[in-house]
Amino acid sequence: MNDAAIRVLIADDQELVRMGFRLILGAQPGIEVIGEAPDGAACVELARRLRPDVCLVDIRMPKLDGLDVTRALAGPGIHTPMRVVVITTFDQDDYVHTALRNGACGFLLKDAPPSLLVEAVRAAARGDALVSPAVTVRLLKELSATRPEPAACPLTERELDVARLVAVGRTNQEICDQLVVSLSTVKTHLANIQQKIDARNRVEIAAWAWERGMVRER
Repeated sequence: MNDAAIRVLIADDQELVRMGFRLILGAQPGIEVIGEAPDGAACVELARRLRPDVCLVDIRMPKLDGLDVTRALAGPGIHTPMRVVVITTFDQDDYVHTALRNGACGFLLKDAPPSLLVEAVRAAARGDALVSPAVTVRLLKELSATRPEPAACPLTERELDVARLVAVGRTNQEICDQLVVSLSTVKTHLANIQQKIDARNRVEIAAWAWERGMVRER
């Protein structure tokens, strides 16, 4: 196995689901499944011991659910947070909102096609977390119904443009194309945005933009 392979840990209480994910990911070049966990407690123990690049974590698991696992591996106060992609279904919106606040960097539908599973893992590994218009944007949009009191925006106009595009699911390359700037410029803007609004990842940038009504409806 290539030393540069993306190392993945799968956590789900259904053996067939774990097997399916392992078969799909194991067939991809540059991805290695290094462990499986049948419950949340085992996931946390394995993740801390193996330090995978990406953890795929189901929300509903025994012992510790996916929310607790996400908080333990990526939540506030974690010195070296891991990249956690939460596996969810459309009827679990409240769970997903909590997972986002606990540090999840992406969301994946349990019945997603194999190509999206691979995309989610690769995106999380490179720090360009999956913000799928079919999943996350729909959920984040609901946050706009309970906006906090207006406050002075710490971002520049160009940083706001980048944050809005993140919030509607654009990748870094799509942001480059739309704003006609370089990839390094987009990454610099994202780093500045994260620092200014105290966001740990791309999904928290999206949540911030939706919560404050910064996103222009299309």
